[in-house]
Amino acid sequence: MDIIFHQVGIERGCQSYLIGCKSSCAGIVIDPELSQIERYQALAAQEGLVLHYVLDTHTHADHFSATHEMAARFDLPVIMHRNSSAPFADMRVDDGEIVIVGELRLKIMYTPGHTADSLCVVMDDRIFTGDTLLIGGTGRTDLPSGDPDQLYDSLFNGVLKLDPATLVYPGHIYINRTHSTIEEELAKNKRLQKRERSEFVEHMRALDMQMPQHLTESLRVNMSGGRSIAQMLAEAAARVSFMSMDEVSHRIEADQPDITLLDVRERNAYTEGHIPGAVFLPRGQLELRVNEILSDPTRRIVVYCDFGKISTLATATLQDLGFGRAVALDGGLKTWKEQGYAVEKGPPGET
Repeated sequence: MDIIFHQVGIERGCQSYLIGCKSSCAGIVIDPELSQIERYQALAAQEGLVLHYVLDTHTHADHFSATHEMAARFDLPVIMHRNSSAPFADMRVDDGEIVIVGELRLKIMYTPGHTADSLCVVMDDRIFTGDTLLIGGTGRTDLPSGDPDQLYDSLFNGVLKLDPATLVYPGHIYINRTHSTIEEELAKNKRLQKRERSEFVEHMRALDMQMPQHLTESLRVNMSGGRSIAQMLAEAAARVSFMSMDEVSHRIEADQPDITLLDVRERNAYTEGHIPGAVFLPRGQLELRVNEILSDPTRRIVVYCDFGKISTLATATLQDLGFGRAVALDGGLKTWKEQGYAVEKGPPGET
C-alpha cells in the first residue's frame, strides 16, 4: 500500500492521522484536533498533498475537533457517521461504505458503543479505531449516547474479527506506543478478556471514571460547530494589538496622558483596586453604554481586566464598534499589582 502517513499526538493523548495517496497527492485527516491545524498544513505542504477530506470517528467529548474549522478555512468536506448530530457534516457515511482518497480506499465500519455515531476506518493493513478500541482498553460508555451492549457487538462481532495482524491506530494513546495489533489486544487487553456479553457489559457499567475536563464545552462545540472560549480568545488576540505595562505606566504618569484606560471588570472589583485614572465600563454593559462613556472614537484606549482575557475580547468588540485605536493591556491587573505598579481604590465616578 503506497501511502503517506503521519501520526500527530498531543499531550492529552489525543491522536490524529494525516493519510495521503502518493500517486495522486490526495489526502485526508482523521480526527483532527483544533490546536494542530497549522501542523496538518505544514505536513501536507511538506509531502505535496492536497487535502480532500476531514473525518471524525465520533463526536468527541474530551477535546475540540478541528473538522468544522478546517472545513471552513480550506473548503473541505466533513465526513461523519450518518447518526452524527453535527449540522456541518457534508458526507454522512454508514457501515460497509468506502471513501476514496486518490487511489486509496477507506472502508467504514460502524462501531457504536462509545457513542451512537462511532465509526472505524479500515485500510489494507490497519484500522483507525477512534475511541472504540484503545491500546489496553476500550472507549468508555458512560458519556452521552454510550452503550456497553453496542460496544460489545462492535468489538466482538466486528473489529476483533479482522485479521489478527491488522495494525490498530486508536484515537487516544496513554502509554509510550504508536499502535498495536488486533492479535495483541485480544491477548493482553484486560477489558477484552471479558468475552461473555453479560460479563463485559457489567464490567463497563461498573467503571467509575472521572468526567473529561471540558465535557460540556467539547460536546457543545463538536456537536454544533460553535466556537470554544479558547478559540474566541485566540481569534480576538490575532486581530488586536497590545500595550506593555511599562508603556502604560509611563504614559499615565505624563502631565497630559495620551491614553484612556478602560476597566471592564465588575464594580466591586474596580472599587477594591484599579489603575489610577481608569474609566469604568463593565464588559456586560460595553455595547449598551459605550457611546455614553467613550465619546471620542479617535481616542487611544487601553483596555484591561484581571487576567487579560476579557479585556482582549472587549478590545476586539470596541474595534468592531469603530474604536480603531483600542488596544489591550498585555496582561491583567493581577500581574500589574504583582509587579508593583500603582493602584488606587474607590468607586467609579459618576458619569
